[in-house]
Amino acid sequence: MRTGEMVQCKKNHLNLISRLIIIILAMDNIAYLISDNARQLRRVFDERVRELGVTGPQARLLLILNRDGGQRQGFYADKLDVEPITLCRMVDRLEEAGLVERSRDPDDRRAWKLLLTRQATEKLVRLRGYVDDLVDEILVGISANERSDFMRMLKTVGENIAAGRDFKEAAHG
Repeated sequence: MRTGEMVQCKKNHLNLISRLIIIILAMDNIAYLISDNARQLRRVFDERVRELGVTGPQARLLLILNRDGGQRQGFYADKLDVEPITLCRMVDRLEEAGLVERSRDPDDRRAWKLLLTRQATEKLVRLRGYVDDLVDEILVGISANERSDFMRMLKTVGENIAAGRDFKEAAHG
C-alpha cells in the first residue's frame, strides 16, 4: 500500500470512528430519541397499512384529508413534507382508486382542492382501527395519566418547534 493510500485509509477510519462517536453520544439525546422513535413508528405504520392497499404516505394523506379536507394540494404537500409533484402523483393514484377527488378552487383556476370520496369512508374506518391498535401497542405499560401527560408534552414540543421555525422564516424572509 502506498503512503497516499495509507493516509486516505487512516482518514476514512478516523471519519468512521468520529461518526460512531457522534451516533453514540446522540443516542442519549432527547431529540435523537424522538426522531428515531418517529422513524420506527412510521416504518411499522407503513407495513401495516399495505394490507389496505395503500402506501404509508397515501394513508397519511387520507387521514389528513379526513381531518382537514377541502384544502389546496400545496397544503397537503406541506403537511406530508413532500414536493408538490410527489403529492400530485400520490393523488393521481388515489383518484384512480376512487378514494380522492380534485375540485377546482373557485378563487384560483390553476389550483385544485382535494376531497375524500364516499368510497374512502370504509377504508378510513379500517385505517383508523389500524392507527388505534398501533397506538395501544406502542403505549403498553403507560398509564392513562401518563398518556395524557405525554400528549400534552408532545403538543408543547410541536408548538415550540413551529414557533422556532416561524421565527427563523420571519427573520430570513
